Amino acid sequence: MGVLPDIGVFGPYTYLVTEVVWGAVAIALLWRAGALRRAATTIAVLYPIAYVWDWYTLTVGIFAITLRTGVDFLGIPIEEHIFIVVVPALVLGIHENVHGRSSGSNSE
Repeated sequence: MGVLPDIGVFGPYTYLVTEVVWGAVAIALLWRAGALRRAATTIAVLYPIAYVWDWYTLTVGIFAITLRTGVDFLGIPIEEHIFIVVVPALVLGIHENVHGRSSGSNSE
């Protein structure tokens, strides 16, 4: 296995950059599957649960995020809010493209 690229070159924006990149992939997959609106509804329902989970794990010190902007909103890093949206969007985007109603359709 080779050496992984050092994305730390983005400094305090490293986490934000990775979230934007993977968020773009998720949006593209959802758009391709015609599932943007349905995914947004699911993510909105999941968001409060994920937020509490994330806030708790950060508060009790289960993990720390070093390469981030330092901007917090409602008690967690802004990057974590994006993460809470990107992860289910990516999962749903992959799911919809593998098992969707009509492969390649852009209709809602």
